[in-house]
Amino acid sequence: MQNATVFVDLLDAADNLSLDEQETLVEILQHRMAEHRRAELTKEIKEAEQEYRSGQCRPVTPDELMGEVLS
Repeated sequence: MQNATVFVDLLDAADNLSLDEQETLVEILQHRMAEHRRAELTKEIKEAEQEYRSGQCRPVTPDELMGEVLS
């Protein structure tokens, strides 16, 4: 419930900003979200590379992959 209160407080604070400030806030948040997504993707790639190096996975052809998915 605390997170919901904080979120509502943030929305209320954003309402008190000028339109230009709100647009800047949105741009900043979008930039931060993109950076966060990139960081998550980088982490997932490193984990996948480690799994591959340790032999936990093997390369497959697209046909093999689709066969596994559809079975």
